[in-house]
Amino acid sequence: MKILLTGATGYIGKRLLPLLLDHGNEVVCCVRDKNRFYFPEQFKNKIQVIEADFLDPESLKNIPDDIDAAYYLIHSMSGASNYDELESISAHYFIEKINQTNAKQIIYLSGIVNDKSLSKHLSSRKAVEDILKTAAVPLTVLRAGIIVGSGSASFEIIRDLVDKLPIMVTPKWLNTKCQPIAISDVLEFLIRSLLNPVVYNESFDIGGPDILTYKEMLLEFARLKKLQRYIYTVPVMTPKLSSYWLYFVTSTSFKLASALVSSMKVEVICGDNRINNLLGVTPISYQQALERALKKISDDDIISSWKDSQVSGQFKGNVSQYLKVPKKGCYIDRRKRTIINREYTIARIWSIGGDTGWYYADWLWDLRGFIDKIFGGVGTRRGRTHKKEIHAGDALDFWRVVYADKKEGKLVLYAEMKLPGEAWLEFKIINNTLYQAATFKPCGIMGRLYWNAVLPFHGFIFNGMLKKLI
Repeated sequence: MKILLTGATGYIGKRLLPLLLDHGNEVVCCVRDKNRFYFPEQFKNKIQVIEADFLDPESLKNIPDDIDAAYYLIHSMSGASNYDELESISAHYFIEKINQTNAKQIIYLSGIVNDKSLSKHLSSRKAVEDILKTAAVPLTVLRAGIIVGSGSASFEIIRDLVDKLPIMVTPKWLNTKCQPIAISDVLEFLIRSLLNPVVYNESFDIGGPDILTYKEMLLEFARLKKLQRYIYTVPVMTPKLSSYWLYFVTSTSFKLASALVSSMKVEVICGDNRINNLLGVTPISYQQALERALKKISDDDIISSWKDSQVSGQFKGNVSQYLKVPKKGCYIDRRKRTIINREYTIARIWSIGGDTGWYYADWLWDLRGFIDKIFGGVGTRRGRTHKKEIHAGDALDFWRVVYADKKEGKLVLYAEMKLPGEAWLEFKIINNTLYQAATFKPCGIMGRLYWNAVLPFHGFIFNGMLKKLI
């Protein structure tokens, strides 16, 4: 079967793709930027990658007509302030195109919307669901609440809070109840729903067996990690203060924190679990979901992370826009060293950042990240998804990977920190020499002042790092 997968570079899409291929399907992956899409070489003959922007109906002409089913996994929890309008437009253009194909089913992953008072985020999910129902193609809606898995936004926030704060003074919404579900179960429901007539034109709530408050979820995580944690809730913390609290303590962006806070005040509990019997799925407990996520992290086996999405930082546009590092009107710090062992140096470059650090004067990198966070930037708390692998589009502390080729020995990073200009950091190996270049394109007088302010630190930071890399 030929399956259309939208959101193929997203958290769910990256995990669903290999499962669809394992089931013998041919998959058409819709992405806005081919340069951000990575997949193993063995899948090459089973995947068709097309660039499509669902806000641009002209680009949807690339979608083939002979598809059998389509997954609609396009969401925008943050980003533009009018994201709800943009999501509606995307849904309309999507069904206009799908109605012209041979598709027999649309599968949409939505949010649980059983509460009478919904957040803007959940209201938008419901509005998209209503639009998709107008398609000529049977629709299956799976509504999930908190998704627990390595790299999921919810899990990473829980991990950040518990790991960093022995004592938490928290907003009262930590007493809100929800029904978390493991990412493995979400994927199982998505796979078993595919071209299954029993779920055509139906909407289902999917959740695990546990109904917990957010406070109970935090304490359970602490228990598994064998950490003693104390949580006190106060009624006076406003949504804005709550958002700042999440933003400064966790790796989330402020926009995402704001969207999450507004949704966390709404109970997300399943109305019924009839789909479990229909599809023969028995969801695992919250504890089991946490244990699996922690093992994936321990094994460095994280397939996807929300941190690699563009909403995690300041990155806008396609990776290809930043591939060519400018020279005109730029300040450039160039350095080079003869390498002793190419494989060793490449392994060091490909492990840079995150828990590994930057090999020299890490405290200065951390200080720069802290300053960035104060001014509304991403800081260094995103870390990196994998310890030893890097692909174009990945987040790496306050950088975004725009080019990564191990065979070529070249890595290019684009700065997502708050800057009065734009910055790139390049590593490339030619013959037996490692070249390192820090390029800064200033914006006005503030950009020039900034470069001259940090220039004294470049000598020992970049020299030290270069020496450690070889």
